[in-house]
Amino acid sequence: MTRQDKHQQNQHQQNQHQQNQHQQNQARPSGNRPNGSPSDDCRQHVAADDLGAIAAVVVSHQSASTLDACLLRLRAATGMGAIRVVDNQSNDGSLEILHRHASADPRVRFIGNPDNPGFAVACNQGATDVAVTAADCRWLAFVNPDCLVDADTLSRLRTLAGDTGDFLLGADLVGEDGVRDPAARRRHPDFGAMLGAIAGRVGRVGGDARTGMAIPADDRVELQPVEAISGALMFMPRPLFERIEGFDEGYRLHAEDLDLCRRATQAGANIAVANRVRVVHVRGVSSRSRPLFVEWHKHRGLWRYFRKFEAQRRGAWVATAVFLAIWLRFPIAAVRARWRSRA
Repeated sequence: MTRQDKHQQNQHQQNQHQQNQHQQNQARPSGNRPNGSPSDDCRQHVAADDLGAIAAVVVSHQSASTLDACLLRLRAATGMGAIRVVDNQSNDGSLEILHRHASADPRVRFIGNPDNPGFAVACNQGATDVAVTAADCRWLAFVNPDCLVDADTLSRLRTLAGDTGDFLLGADLVGEDGVRDPAARRRHPDFGAMLGAIAGRVGRVGGDARTGMAIPADDRVELQPVEAISGALMFMPRPLFERIEGFDEGYRLHAEDLDLCRRATQAGANIAVANRVRVVHVRGVSSRSRPLFVEWHKHRGLWRYFRKFEAQRRGAWVATAVFLAIWLRFPIAAVRARWRSRA
């Protein structure tokens, strides 16, 4: 082997190490740091604030309409040490936006997946890249590309979580019209109530398909304990994420946030919403173009969640009823979603 061949082989191995080695993906990291160690940016923020720097992970798919604004806001965020974007096979100009931000800011790196392995896989890819290239960042913020944070949003969450042990925090998510997102504060899915709802009104399983999950906001408290928060924005210590082994990659889309919250609780973490930290969430940016795909994976994710956490204690008859309830509802939900996407 010539010296040039050895150099090329070493360079290839280094590039492969920087990527999260998803089984069948050959992701392409970009926005490499020109100088210094991979964690230089995080160390600068650690030196400025002993609470530790934040690493944001963004998963994009056909999200060009909001991605630029999302990244501009993350780059301006206080305490931001690293931004990792994992793009799942976008062809709407998202990659051009990512190239521009990665070229302008050494904290921004992205992985361009040649396929769409799902939200959970992509989140884990981003978090793994943080662990390899920005290991001094102590906090992880999973931020949807349609979430628009303010400069102090994540640092306020960090302050709230900093002195209270293991916390998985969400924010007060609101739509562009200022209306609160009911998915921001949730209970665990109640499959008994779901069956009751179907018995009462066929095809109607609540706006969340997991009936009765939404918890009203309690503005009297700054941190409101809940059982689950929305995956649109999740803030946690990186050691907690690693201890519970990240997102369950068996979910393709939807319910992986519920699963993560359930396992975080089992690991002793507290789940809460910061009621005074408001974030605009422009919902459904990437899902509007594929309503049937989204509904299929919503229902599939719910069935996986039931099998994982509830089936064993519920018994065979209840499991059969839940299976039928979920999949008999699917065609109705799919038609409604298709109609909404055309409205």
